[in-house]
Amino acid sequence: MTKAGSTLAAATAPVRAVRLPRRRGVELSLLVLAVLLSVYGYCAVGLARSGTVPPGAVGYGAGLAVLALFAHIAVRIRAPYADPLPLPIGVLLNGLGLVLIYRLDLETPGDRAAPTQLVWSTLGVGLFIGVVLVLRDHRVLQRYAYVCVVAALVLLALPILFPAVNGARIWIRIAGFSIQPGEFAKVLLAVFFAAYLAANRSALAYTGRRLWRLQFPTGRVLGPILTIWLVSVGVLVLERDLGTSLLFFGLFVVLLYVATGRTGWIAVGLLLAVLGAVAVGRLEPHVGGRIEDWLHPFATIEAGQGPNQLAQSLFAFAAGGILGTGLGLGHSILIGFATKSDFILATAGEELGLAGLAAIVLLYALLVERGYRAGLALREPFGRLLAVGMASIVALQVFVIAGGVTGLIPLTGMAMPFLAQGGSSVVTNWAIVALLVRVSDSARSQYDGREAP
Repeated sequence: MTKAGSTLAAATAPVRAVRLPRRRGVELSLLVLAVLLSVYGYCAVGLARSGTVPPGAVGYGAGLAVLALFAHIAVRIRAPYADPLPLPIGVLLNGLGLVLIYRLDLETPGDRAAPTQLVWSTLGVGLFIGVVLVLRDHRVLQRYAYVCVVAALVLLALPILFPAVNGARIWIRIAGFSIQPGEFAKVLLAVFFAAYLAANRSALAYTGRRLWRLQFPTGRVLGPILTIWLVSVGVLVLERDLGTSLLFFGLFVVLLYVATGRTGWIAVGLLLAVLGAVAVGRLEPHVGGRIEDWLHPFATIEAGQGPNQLAQSLFAFAAGGILGTGLGLGHSILIGFATKSDFILATAGEELGLAGLAAIVLLYALLVERGYRAGLALREPFGRLLAVGMASIVALQVFVIAGGVTGLIPLTGMAMPFLAQGGSSVVTNWAIVALLVRVSDSARSQYDGREAP
């Protein structure tokens, strides 16, 4: 056979079927490791503080193992081709967060947050299971884009009716029960952004007027989504919730860039972010105070008033060194009332050191990377934007929080995903992991029985 004939035969030959591995055994093995590491941390705290294993270690380990097992069974039944990493990463981060909160509870016997956080974590895993079992196809969410945006705006506006807490109106507190609606609103807005941009991506990228090197879409196309974003950010400014405002802005710019492929949107976004930060910092005293603390973190020490929260956080990171002081042996409780929420990363940095802190950041980075990978593997635009949006929420939160407690950027008052005290936050983050699992299952199952590219 001639060379041309062999080439033609190869081109017309049927594609060899390939059965993709489901990798549920890998997921189960990683879940066992995640539970064991969490239980080890819980025991290490008790041994460091009292020389004995905490009496609740068995119950804590069994409870976490049962939650992880139920979540794994749900994935095995409804999402057999899902990425095996997001669920174990969520379990490990959630377990480590419970350990850190329990460790800090030992310093504040009158304010025990770990039991409540465990209840919220159980609800979060329950929501994860519900999403995986009920949502058979992520594309169903695209039909409810406008329902999601209306619900998100209502949730964002509700805290305005309630008193401010620590200078911000972001909580609803009734009869001792508190909830942060903005945590749920960010997922709903991400669904709306993904649906709208997927439906109008061609018009956004190829229509409108060109100004210098940027091509701006027409107002008819860009107007609705820009209006929704401005309204949501305006409400958050009224509530003095700078962190969530920054999160929504970053999410909007990232999804707009992914939908259009125009790098100019990133430059425009950075410019608008700087201008907005300067304006809000000058007009809002609460935000201006945080910027002053960021610019001069040791000013209170020089004035003889003692270290403020940011200064204590920097001291905690410095005390941790490379390997840390050991779980239960740090002094980050000196930071004050926000130790279990805004500044819990300082406890991790002090007691686990730079090595432990780097491992935590790598877990977040791996979770974000798997989300981006799943989105890029999908052929349809909505799923791609949804996966990128969910992963970007986690990435932006980690950057904003870690940057704030280390002095890189001003403090924003957000909760570290899975680690920090906050029921609304942990439930929302489990919903994000569930959506990433669902999208990754769709991304891999589309190649089942065919040669994957």
